[in-house]
Amino acid sequence: MQPSSTQSTLKILAFGAGAIGTYIGGSLVLAGHQVVFVEQLTVADELRVRGLKLDLTLDKRRNTKDISVLEPSSFVIAPSLEKALRYGPFDVALFALKSFDTESALADMKPFADKMPPILCLSNGVDNEPMIARALGSDKVIYGTVTTAIGRRAAGDIVLEKLRGVGVAAGHAFSEKLAAVLDGAYLNCRLYANAQDMKWSKMLTNLIANPTSAILNMTAAEIFANKKLYKLEIDMLKECLAVMKAQNIQVVDLPGTPVKALAFATKLPLWLSKPFLGRAAGSGRGAKMPSFHIDLYSNRGKSEVVYLHGAVVRAGEKAHVATPVNKVLTDTLMSLTRKEVPLEEYAHQPEKLIARVSSNV
Repeated sequence: MQPSSTQSTLKILAFGAGAIGTYIGGSLVLAGHQVVFVEQLTVADELRVRGLKLDLTLDKRRNTKDISVLEPSSFVIAPSLEKALRYGPFDVALFALKSFDTESALADMKPFADKMPPILCLSNGVDNEPMIARALGSDKVIYGTVTTAIGRRAAGDIVLEKLRGVGVAAGHAFSEKLAAVLDGAYLNCRLYANAQDMKWSKMLTNLIANPTSAILNMTAAEIFANKKLYKLEIDMLKECLAVMKAQNIQVVDLPGTPVKALAFATKLPLWLSKPFLGRAAGSGRGAKMPSFHIDLYSNRGKSEVVYLHGAVVRAGEKAHVATPVNKVLTDTLMSLTRKEVPLEEYAHQPEKLIARVSSNV
């Protein structure tokens, strides 16, 4: 599909005004592009009144000490995809939903497949882009990733916590132009030759101290302070690296994220690697708990562990690579998520989790 715009200004469809959607979409509005957000009715009504707020003061290149307030007149927000598409045709769509919401979002898109632009998928995990391709066609998906850390104060109200960047995979006819546009909006965009290298490298960083934090109700710092739990983290990462190697997927550095160094650290003695991996687990999160913990304790009834550690397990089965640690972590967290066992079952009981992993290795 060719871009609809003939000039440098793009018309962009953004799914949701969450942390990533507001940061990317809002930055594009600030750069002069036309952005239409799709949000649920109550949120759409609220944002039509107060607009968007982006605290980007951390980025010195923007040369501002004030929060950027985007007045409602500077963007469009629609309560449904059908209404949003009336403002088209669009050059590209931004998609950064939780992986467990992808299937339902695609069900809403299918009736409008012929009107959908290419979708830049910024969601975590490696399953979302193939799902989009199956539902809408391979020409409708552009592989992407975000390493910049964004805090969400409320719908449409975000703060830049750690500036890293955005990755876009080459291979789509619109990839190069899109990368240039994102980079021009101060988003630190880098183009990657291999989509799988980029997505799996990002997923590797998402694995660290994520399910263990949720299962044990412990911070990343507490997990890394426990010698046995730290070894569990290393074993989990080694499994992912083995699965990547079996698929001929390379570890690549991402914007502001030295993933190669992280992978190399798994080969070092535990005492030597701990300081580096400890920083990798904590940096960008600040005092926040990892995402799996937030989802579990908010009683969402869903967890992205199926799309991260679970994806490692599924790929391992196909490649005949054993992934027992990732499987136990996935199964245990899903049991807690589905309320098959109470949250207290493993809370602050690392020995119990370690024993369960040991019995399955």
